[in-house]
Amino acid sequence: MPQGLYVIDEMISAKAIAARIEALCREIVAEYGNTDKLVVVGLLRGSFVFIADLVRELSLPIEVDFLEASSYGDSMESSREVRILKDLRGPIEGLDVLVVEDIVDTGHTLNHVTRLLRSRKPARLRSIALLDKPSRREVDFRADWIGFEIPDEFVVGYGIDYAQRNRNLPFIGKVRFVDQDDG
Repeated sequence: MPQGLYVIDEMISAKAIAARIEALCREIVAEYGNTDKLVVVGLLRGSFVFIADLVRELSLPIEVDFLEASSYGDSMESSREVRILKDLRGPIEGLDVLVVEDIVDTGHTLNHVTRLLRSRKPARLRSIALLDKPSRREVDFRADWIGFEIPDEFVVGYGIDYAQRNRNLPFIGKVRFVDQDDG
């Protein structure tokens, strides 16, 4: 893993993200328009900004819950071993559920989480990811809705971190490591 200085080049602007969320919400409302309640499950920590903007755009009766799963720690590479660090607060049996993920990379985390939640017998279970890196996929999984497909770049911002930094950036940026001599 590279260490040291890095710069962040903007990849997807805050304006583009906002426009894409509006479009995605129209599709989600069309899918779940007849629901009594949609349980929106954010995967912590990376999805917290995305889920906040998403639920504000949804014109549906919603409940928000969170599940924390980890396969990265502070690393740039997935360990491929998914651990549940925080589970849902309530049951989802018979309810409509939308799982919100920041980024689908290898696919292990979202695949594991959706299998776990399906075992709890929701009425409908769908998933949405802000970012998708299909070139890195190791398991056959695709979210039902994708914000943006991106190349195999390490990204930060809009809730996504590198060693717990840069989550607060309003855009998605590509991390580029630089030699200290080049600085």
